[in-house]
Amino acid sequence: MEERTKSRLRKLPKIDELMLLLEKRDLVRQMPREFVREACRTAVDDLRRRILAADAEEAFSVPDLRTVADGVEERLADLRSPRLKRVVNATGVILHTNLGRAPLSREAVRRVAEVAGGYSNLEFDLEKGERGLRYDHVRDLLLVLTGAEEALVVNNNAAAVLLVLNTLAEGREAIVSRGELVEIGGEFRIPEVMEKSGVRLREVGSTNRTRLGDYERAVTEQTGMILKVHTSNFRILGFTEEVGISDLVALGGRAGIPVMHDLGSGCLIDLTPYGLEHEPTVREVVASGADVVTFSGDKLLGGPQAGIILGRRESLEQIRRNPLNRALRIDKLTLAALEATLAAYLEPDRALQEIRVLKSLTETLDAVRKRARRLMTLVRRSGLEGITLVLRSGVAMAGGGSLPARDIPTWLVGVKMAGLSPSSLGERLRRLPLPVVVRIADEEVLFDVRTLDESDLHAVRDALRTVSAT
Repeated sequence: MEERTKSRLRKLPKIDELMLLLEKRDLVRQMPREFVREACRTAVDDLRRRILAADAEEAFSVPDLRTVADGVEERLADLRSPRLKRVVNATGVILHTNLGRAPLSREAVRRVAEVAGGYSNLEFDLEKGERGLRYDHVRDLLLVLTGAEEALVVNNNAAAVLLVLNTLAEGREAIVSRGELVEIGGEFRIPEVMEKSGVRLREVGSTNRTRLGDYERAVTEQTGMILKVHTSNFRILGFTEEVGISDLVALGGRAGIPVMHDLGSGCLIDLTPYGLEHEPTVREVVASGADVVTFSGDKLLGGPQAGIILGRRESLEQIRRNPLNRALRIDKLTLAALEATLAAYLEPDRALQEIRVLKSLTETLDAVRKRARRLMTLVRRSGLEGITLVLRSGVAMAGGGSLPARDIPTWLVGVKMAGLSPSSLGERLRRLPLPVVVRIADEEVLFDVRTLDESDLHAVRDALRTVSAT
């Protein structure tokens, strides 16, 4: 070891010295002593690693005792601050996976708070005075809204697919078109889910064209399921062909094989009257006769993260009895939010107004423009100096693997601030106590108003005011 490295290591502060200094700052009385000591050890260990990794000739100054103590104090303060926080989404991506996908409706938030603050009848039948099933709280709503025979809910759609495959086709083959072997966010691929479920993949057709005959020739005594996967996050255009779910159901009926449709996003309302492309509704797919249908709760449905499983009563009962179901079940907060979300769909016009995802997707361009102008007025009345505002037309997107081929017209407020590059302005907005996430294009910070509601307008105004003052 080089002498210079040894010299640097000798300058490392001692844990007891750090503790003594922090005791004088009253930090040790604010939290358990062992927490503070562990934070001190971590800080010193990090410094030691940096010293050992540094080149002997590299300029490296070991911080003094007070500086290291300041770092420990900041780290402990950071641990007490919430890491998961609300952000303002000005990106124009309505179902932004990294920003939590679907915001809950006010009623869903109210129901979550009500259930979270006390005890609940999660698995207690109040009429019979005995244990009940947690799924019963949303079962009837799902059956009425979708026309399914039975319903079950787990913690997300990937879990739903895993559970169904494991229950109905473990140790056997599942036939899937090559064009439907999708990868969703986080490098999560359908073939890998199938492998973990204990099911062997049997690919048929080609990437762009798969015919009914391809499925028919693949059916053997080893076939446990026919699986159709909705390509939620991409579209193949041009010279294409795919087999509809009704034809697959007919084939499954002839061969005595269950048919499953992983619908992905899951939409309960026809969106075509609002200028969006046709997205098969859950009721349409259930009516096709598929044995099992699965979809997400936090995408086009506009509710909490959940994996919703619908289908024939016999199949759903098998799935419910699978021991994996307990590992994948949802909690009381998810159920409260999902119940409130589904209840809104009993009145479709109410759902379009109360469920924020639906409102963002279907709101008229004129209404979006008026909100953009209100934002500009709010900012201008703040009297901020060195700021330039421009109203621009643009396109938003559904995001979250939904409606991938559809650009949604929107209005953007472009912002430039004197003395700050667009990237610097965007960074400062992200670092605020209430972070604002924007998009940047053509040397301009853009606020897409389609993903901002009325309360967000004041938050954006205040954010720009704060950045301008620093």
